[in-house]
Amino acid sequence: MTRTAKTNTDVNPAPKALRMAAFAVMAACITVVSTCSPRQSLVDEIRASGTLKVATVNSPTTYYLGPDGEPTGFEYDLVSELAQLIGVKLELVLASTPPEAIQMALSGKAQMAAAGIGVNPERSAEIRFGTPLHEVVPLLVYRNGTPKPSSLGDLKGTLAVVDGGIHAQRLRELRTAEFPNLSWQEIPDVESEELLFRVSSGDLDYTIANSDLLAINQRYYPNLRVAFQVAESQPLAWAFPANRDDSLYQLANEYIGQLEKSELSRLRDRYFGHIDQVDSYGALTLANDVESRLPRYRAQFEKVAEKVGLDWRLLAAIGYQESHWDPSATSPTGVRGIMQLTNATASLMKIDNRDDPAQSISGGARYFRMLLDQLPPEVREPDRTWLALAAYNIGYGHLLDARTLVRQQGGDPDRWLDIRERLPLLTQSRWHSKTKYGYARGHEAVTYVGNVRTYYDMLVWMTGVPVTPPQPATPAVEAPQQNDTKNPLGIDSPIL
Repeated sequence: MTRTAKTNTDVNPAPKALRMAAFAVMAACITVVSTCSPRQSLVDEIRASGTLKVATVNSPTTYYLGPDGEPTGFEYDLVSELAQLIGVKLELVLASTPPEAIQMALSGKAQMAAAGIGVNPERSAEIRFGTPLHEVVPLLVYRNGTPKPSSLGDLKGTLAVVDGGIHAQRLRELRTAEFPNLSWQEIPDVESEELLFRVSSGDLDYTIANSDLLAINQRYYPNLRVAFQVAESQPLAWAFPANRDDSLYQLANEYIGQLEKSELSRLRDRYFGHIDQVDSYGALTLANDVESRLPRYRAQFEKVAEKVGLDWRLLAAIGYQESHWDPSATSPTGVRGIMQLTNATASLMKIDNRDDPAQSISGGARYFRMLLDQLPPEVREPDRTWLALAAYNIGYGHLLDARTLVRQQGGDPDRWLDIRERLPLLTQSRWHSKTKYGYARGHEAVTYVGNVRTYYDMLVWMTGVPVTPPQPATPAVEAPQQNDTKNPLGIDSPIL
């Protein structure tokens, strides 16, 4: 599969331009040094061919095609920009497993592997590991309703892991050191995600999975449980063949090194920042409600979403977080209906009956669209949607206060990651006393956004319909100016 490298939409233009300039200078220096060698350097070969070949795997933690059919994933975003910085197209070579991706790099089918590869000494003998991208914890997974083992010596069934993977290597070490009777199966041509599904369905007793992958899959298979940690946390990194020159290895490490920690954190947050928001019970409850409750209101969500230019499942996720799609829901603060509208918001949206599902969904959708459009144009997706979600929960005025705190503390007010860190400060008098709109339940807003993001991901997975990205739309009512002290999107009419 060949994909043209694309710009990572989560990376701000100015820092990226600086990185590209610095990267170009550094790449030129490496090229000059490489001319001393009689053999063309690997980077020179890549430039001459116009393509960077990267071995990878289909995985929600690495690379996959999103519901809109476009490639996405944590490592995909990184290698896409690496290819762009080199000035070539990105070609993905799909492997079945991380070990196979490594072999593709060693055999020359690819120039590097980016496949959620764990770093270990055994592998270091034949490949170079780049700068670690993040860390995971290997966990022993079993099915709810079956006995929970206390150690590897307590297993009463079949344990299976990916053939030749790092978990298999760790099991061999543990058998030698602690559990001489330990046995397991190594399954070829299968990914860890498939083994988690087998455990969930009862076809397999145990497997070992990395913490990030398990957290994602527990939302869809809520009967998966963690028995214990198999080993210490482990870094994941890109792999480069040791039998070639280190020009590409150096460039990749320089690229990762030039990414500010905040940018890597932002990218991690995009893919992993909300995956543990909803526990297994919550995931199971959602699955049941999708079958029993959602069909009554789905058509209305779809109809309104088309009018306001949003994905209906995002609106449905908001409604689920607000009321679990219960039109009679009423909170102690007086908000009502599926979308939990205040009196002030209902009046602003010209809603007569907040308990009427159609009116509530329409009012909530148009109000969210207004919040989305009210944000400054420099706030880009997906942060734009997440900031609008926070405003839906806590009030637009409080979001403005959080953005002010971010600026004062040297952060980026257009980034959800920075806003998320400061929202809880609005509960502390030494901070909210200095803001325009005062006290707010900032912790609640952080949880709210994480929950909606998770419910949205699950609804996308359950429905399997292409995503509708936010489209420009004319707000149903004129959005007030941000400097209006009686702004109906501010403290006078927050949705709480």
